Amino acid sequence: MPSRILIIDDEESVRFTFRNLLEDEGYHADTADDFDSALELIREQSYDLIISDIFLGGKTGVDILREIRTTDTGPHFVFMTGQPHMETALEAVRLGAFDYLPKPFKSDTLLRVARMALQHKQAIEEKERYRSHLEGIFRSVNDAIITLDPELRIMELNDAAHNLCGLGDASRGALLTEAPNGCGRVCIPLVQEVLNSREPAVHFRIGCSRTGCSAKVVTVTITPLLGRQREFQGTVLVVRDDTRMAEIEKERVEVTSFHRLVGKTQPMQHLYRMVEGLSDLPTTVLISGESGTGKELVAHALHHEGVRRDRPFVRVNCAALSENLLESELFGHVKGAFTGAVTDRTGRFQAANGGTIFLDEIGDITPTLQVRLLRVLQEKEFERVGDTRTVKVDVRVIAATNQDLREKVRQGAFREDLYYRLKVVYLTLPTLRQRKEDLPLLVEHFVAKFNRELKRSVVGVTKEVMDLLTAHPWPGNVRELEHVIEHAFVVAAGETIGLKDLPAELAVRSGGSGARSRHGRDDVVWALEKAGWNKSKAARLLGVDRRTIYRKMEEYEILESF
Repeated sequence: MPSRILIIDDEESVRFTFRNLLEDEGYHADTADDFDSALELIREQSYDLIISDIFLGGKTGVDILREIRTTDTGPHFVFMTGQPHMETALEAVRLGAFDYLPKPFKSDTLLRVARMALQHKQAIEEKERYRSHLEGIFRSVNDAIITLDPELRIMELNDAAHNLCGLGDASRGALLTEAPNGCGRVCIPLVQEVLNSREPAVHFRIGCSRTGCSAKVVTVTITPLLGRQREFQGTVLVVRDDTRMAEIEKERVEVTSFHRLVGKTQPMQHLYRMVEGLSDLPTTVLISGESGTGKELVAHALHHEGVRRDRPFVRVNCAALSENLLESELFGHVKGAFTGAVTDRTGRFQAANGGTIFLDEIGDITPTLQVRLLRVLQEKEFERVGDTRTVKVDVRVIAATNQDLREKVRQGAFREDLYYRLKVVYLTLPTLRQRKEDLPLLVEHFVAKFNRELKRSVVGVTKEVMDLLTAHPWPGNVRELEHVIEHAFVVAAGETIGLKDLPAELAVRSGGSGARSRHGRDDVVWALEKAGWNKSKAARLLGVDRRTIYRKMEEYEILESF
């Protein structure tokens, strides 16, 4: 479609000449002789270019330009005059005129200027169409899109960012870290990683929370924002709401595992739901259960399912250290605080700042440490050993015990106020005896695990083995089952684990007769040599505890080999 050009001049000869000249070049040209007739045509038609004389009787071409208030996508103006004035030229250019031609000028000059003006208008229109198209996409996409500069300052955002992230138009120019939207800001460390690495990243199904809104499950995509010269200008953050999809998947799929926990029985389903509900909260949790039930796995799940997943998870075995060493381990010390303190040391609480600390075997800490721990839970602060300066921390505390803390409180061995401070939420883990329906799943899980670790291709266990495992009381719970399967992997030569591959004491405890009824001297020596004379490893290979290994070594007069 040819470009439309309007020629405005009070001289008929000029109008006639220019019209013929432009139409010969393939343009569609109209003419007007004064201000009023020109405005009437402009209101009726859409023009790409207006070529106008400056002086039009009592009005000027500049008045026409000012009247229609042209935009970048409106008609371009080229002015011509036989009485050029600098002030008039400057005013015309200020109002948006493309060019200013003093008369007389050659016909090829007019054609050249007209061609350049039309090409310039076409380029602007193409750019505007592209911008409008992008804005349309930006507005219509349901995902939140936020562009950020390298200082995490919000440059642009779409409507979905308001609905999902609580960021409105007023957020433009504000720092994402300071946007007053009640957001849990789980995206910020993820964006920071891309700012540092300048590599795109996708984080699937992470928890997202905002004050006054229900928690959501989102997928976050972050890509570097590059300029025309490929210069780094920041990042593009895209947040997709996957909450409903996650809910549908949970409704449709039977949950047989959760993080590193395995089981589909009712007690495990209840445990999974509790962990999900607690994961994003800062609430202190006390986990109770027999040894080997998976207390540390539950603590891991609470941490990695929640908003602190990208922060430290620090484990402390409170039963493994003396009071003095445990105090230093928990709170740190300064140089010279005690004999052997040759340098300052950061404690576990400080190392876990922003994340989670897991205090295993909490029932074994001394009364003195109970007092210090109570203060940390209440005030979120402590002093390092030998120091008077207070250290403040933001740490979620998860504790675990296989003891009856209520009984210890009754006996005066555990502070009642600390007990209730720890027991804000109480999770009790089921024993393996209480969920034997999960045995096939657990066996399958450990077979897959040791196939990966030991580069084997064991396909499973025989029916006789499964019957024996089901009959066993499992005093060591899931940990004992894991050791039994590990032992069988070491012993078994074929692709299927049979009775002969199980620890002998398993058959004795279970009342079975298919496996070996006792550990002979050769069995014990074999296990010790296989374990490099590590008593704990040898015990796991034989499916017994470490005390049994020492007793067998004494019984069979086995001397340790070095």
